[in-house]
Amino acid sequence: MRDILIGGAWPYANGSLHIGHIAALLPADVLARYHRAAGDKVCYVSGSDCHGTPVALRARQEGKTPEEISGRYHREFAECFRKLGFSYDYYGRTSSEEHKEFVKEFHKKLYESPFAYEKEVPQAYCENCGSFLADRFVRGTCPECGGEARGDQCDACGTVLEAESLENPVCAVCGSEISFRSSRHLFIALGRMEQELKNLVESHENWRKNAQTFSERYIREGLRDRALTRDLDWGIEVPHAGYENKKIYIWAENVLGYLSSSRAALKNNPEAFRQLWGLDGEKQCEDEKTEIRHYYVHGKDNIPFHTIILPALLIANGEGWRLPDEIISSEYLTLEGKKISTSRNYAVWVKDIMDRYDGDSLRYYLLANGPEKKDADFSWREFVNSHNGELLGAYGNFINRSLVFIQKYLDGTVPEGIPNQELKAETDSLYASVGEQIERGRFKDALDDIFEFVRKANKYFDSRQPWITRDTDQKDCADTLYNCVQLIAGLAVLLYPFLPFSSERVCGWLQLSPEWKRQQVEPGYRLPGIQVLFQRLDKKLVEEENERLERACPG
Repeated sequence: MRDILIGGAWPYANGSLHIGHIAALLPADVLARYHRAAGDKVCYVSGSDCHGTPVALRARQEGKTPEEISGRYHREFAECFRKLGFSYDYYGRTSSEEHKEFVKEFHKKLYESPFAYEKEVPQAYCENCGSFLADRFVRGTCPECGGEARGDQCDACGTVLEAESLENPVCAVCGSEISFRSSRHLFIALGRMEQELKNLVESHENWRKNAQTFSERYIREGLRDRALTRDLDWGIEVPHAGYENKKIYIWAENVLGYLSSSRAALKNNPEAFRQLWGLDGEKQCEDEKTEIRHYYVHGKDNIPFHTIILPALLIANGEGWRLPDEIISSEYLTLEGKKISTSRNYAVWVKDIMDRYDGDSLRYYLLANGPEKKDADFSWREFVNSHNGELLGAYGNFINRSLVFIQKYLDGTVPEGIPNQELKAETDSLYASVGEQIERGRFKDALDDIFEFVRKANKYFDSRQPWITRDTDQKDCADTLYNCVQLIAGLAVLLYPFLPFSSERVCGWLQLSPEWKRQQVEPGYRLPGIQVLFQRLDKKLVEEENERLERACPG
């Protein structure tokens, strides 16, 4: 048994979720469901990122408070994740008392370390808006590549920036020119821990290529110290004398949500929390040292915050927190060949499609065709074809034809049969190989292998021709259907991390657990009523959805 922490990135609570967010976050749920099925202790956490300028601006635009705006989107996020089958052990929010209390405790310790110091710095100020600006709300020209950039990062070349380094900086809110005013802030000395961070990155060749490449480049270009505090109205108070009118900078508290939410999830077992984070050093649990593994799952734009910033905070705090083990960082998802744009309303919003489509259909498409290793495109035509061809035509068809045959011709009872040793061995092999692929973050490969086995199962049914042998060779017919039921049992469990809704239905029909091992359905078991697992999607939906997209974002 292993102790597993899985941290899914925290979406900003200033707007609705779109399919790009889900494509980046779904792998975390696959990991959580797999590790639970494999018998590991899992703490799967995430939450809504409620602080910072984006939320405050949305609140101002709508004439509401930041609490009202972030609360509304937090509830919307939680419902979307529920409908998509995300199995969080704890889904929190950065505005909760549990998180704020934890962050202030963590920062007090951090300020006492040799890695924290005070400095006077210029901070962007917009006269027109009458407020200081977070770096990400300053727009200008990147000094490195000449492209358009934010004050915290250039998306074009990936360089981490400071707002004052931008050329021709303007306010991203109103477009006015900005000035810079001197302000005293607390900083974290990233440069002083460069070697530790370099060792972390270099010792994890298992990280995805984009995480390795970006992180190595940030370090190679020289780590800049970063402000821990900002002149903001909406955020967590700074637990330090003289900083009563400032807030903890959002990037220095939201990544700590993995710690605060796992503590909340394990509030009834503080010792388990300490063990999960390696805070007990060499102390052993139940006379046997427990293997610990931490996964962080997010999009490409969040890489430095998980490979550089979070580890730096953990190191600087000084209490011995465990550093990241696995980085599952996705590339970008486009929509019908174009970049998703929330400002132009060019997106497929999760809240709008959850009641129109099966959760497993969305999960399957975004995992099998998602941006795992390179940018990927969401196409409504391919979505419909994927559902009809793979889920319904291959997987659903095999289950339906096998179980309905038993109900119709074998009195609904699983027959006695001789196990097919080749299929049995291949099922056992799949449990091992698919499990390994999931643990290594290769979800598409895992699904490809499972569906290759689905196609083999269909070929087995066709080649055995039970519709003929039920009259000519009843023993052969019984062997065929017995083995088909065992294949269905195996597929339901193998697909459970990916397709939880349909797998739970099949497991219910066959009285199976999702335990990660080959399942057995005994002869004589009487099947309950079987329904069609997936409904066919009409191809007219492609045109309807694209027209809906066009109406939402004309031109």
